[in-house]
Amino acid sequence: MVAEPCYDAPTDADVVVVGAGPVGLALALDLTRRGISAHVLERGRGTFEGSRAKGVQPRTLEVLDDLGIAAGALAAGGSYPPMGLHVGPFTKTWQMQHPAPAAAATPYPDILLLPQYALTALLHRAVLNQGGTVEFGVTAEQFTQDEDAATVTNADGRSLRARFVVGADGGGSTVRKAIGAAFEGSTDEADRMIVADARVDGLSPDRWHVWPRTGGRTVAACPLPGSDLFQLMITIRPDDPAELTEEALAALLRRRAGRSLRLHGLTWASVFRPNIRLADRYRNGRLLIAGDAAHVHTPAGAQGLNTGVQDAYNLGWKLQQVLAGAPDSLLDTYQGERRPVAAKVLGRSTELYAGLKKPRTRALTRGDEERQLGLSYFDGPLAPSDTASTATLRPGDRAPDAPLPAGGRLFDLYRGPHFTALAFGARAGEVLTSLDWPAVGASLHRHFLPTTTAHTPDEASLLTAYGITDDTLVLVRPDGYIAHIHQPGTPVPPGAGLVEALRRLTPAPPAA
Repeated sequence: MVAEPCYDAPTDADVVVVGAGPVGLALALDLTRRGISAHVLERGRGTFEGSRAKGVQPRTLEVLDDLGIAAGALAAGGSYPPMGLHVGPFTKTWQMQHPAPAAAATPYPDILLLPQYALTALLHRAVLNQGGTVEFGVTAEQFTQDEDAATVTNADGRSLRARFVVGADGGGSTVRKAIGAAFEGSTDEADRMIVADARVDGLSPDRWHVWPRTGGRTVAACPLPGSDLFQLMITIRPDDPAELTEEALAALLRRRAGRSLRLHGLTWASVFRPNIRLADRYRNGRLLIAGDAAHVHTPAGAQGLNTGVQDAYNLGWKLQQVLAGAPDSLLDTYQGERRPVAAKVLGRSTELYAGLKKPRTRALTRGDEERQLGLSYFDGPLAPSDTASTATLRPGDRAPDAPLPAGGRLFDLYRGPHFTALAFGARAGEVLTSLDWPAVGASLHRHFLPTTTAHTPDEASLLTAYGITDDTLVLVRPDGYIAHIHQPGTPVPPGAGLVEALRRLTPAPPAA
């Protein structure tokens, strides 16, 4: 017989997060706002100073909104500039990112250009403001666990005990190795690119410049908002030297792109090789992984960072619930929901990266698929396919935004570390009132919407977005996905009802 986990043993923190990149900091921020003590360990001397990833997709902006930093991200970022393809004396200009039509379903329809260093700084400040701990210059080397806690031993000999440890420590993750997960995929050592941040005199900041060159020697320069820097991407062949000094990069840029260009003020440079890998598991007991520790992508389509931040968003509330007494199996649903998403995104980013080698605008254009608003957990471990649905939504789907009849928006109700129950119609309102919710773990916010028939444009928008045609209770998870749909009086298969759903999600399920 396996002993039940004990969550009362003395520890240094509820959760130790290894890695202070956007993924680790997003998880720490989500945990600390839930009252969960989070201790972040980062081997670097400070937060990452390079641009690396630079596109924040609409779904991730919704996550940042919930975490309270979307306004700061919008202020620090900007719109994607048009792309200019320089061929000899001619320049072809087009918009790589197609603007999305304004819609009530999301307040952030378009991708945001935001360098990784700027997003990391926002998250770091927010974690500290919430009382989290971020410790730099610390290398986590060994991980052990027992039925009470996990122990992290650092290179300096110091140890930390935590109820859970999450590795957000990149493609070379030490936590993934401790889990024993295989990291399946490939690294193309022959396909290399220098990525660097620097100032470039003689280059207009109003567009993303591309100089296509045959033989794997293309150059691109994207202006970075909030600065006078460009992110430079310079492909190099296997036999080309990878010199990362300012002088060498300045000379290389002049040779490839134009004698009049002057590179200076280099702040960061690295050699990139396309990795396409996916861990075969995300958890081993009290050790879990997220972000690049679990999946690494090509840079095309701005998918890697976004997928990682959404890993953290999926995991944070589940850790809170299990720490409060919910079934330990809830943590297994993290892999069950997020690994299929990573596999799909890996395929898409790989396809887009192949398009970068073809100087055709169609291969470089981005659209709805990259925005990640359509990702769903339907038919996953928390959203079985035999449960009720509405005309437009199924369990596991993203809960869309919509105007409220009395003013405000649904996302205003969802913002925060709680579950939300929406009751449409009188019978659903009775269920909402009588719903027994546990006093520990994530709380429940209840909202009654008396009508299932539209009398105003706002009511029509709301009811259409949620597919409401009869009395319905919609339970929304803390990460903004539909947890359950209950239609009073409608028969459901055994084990697929509201009470069964709550048993999977909450620390103390109500009696039937």
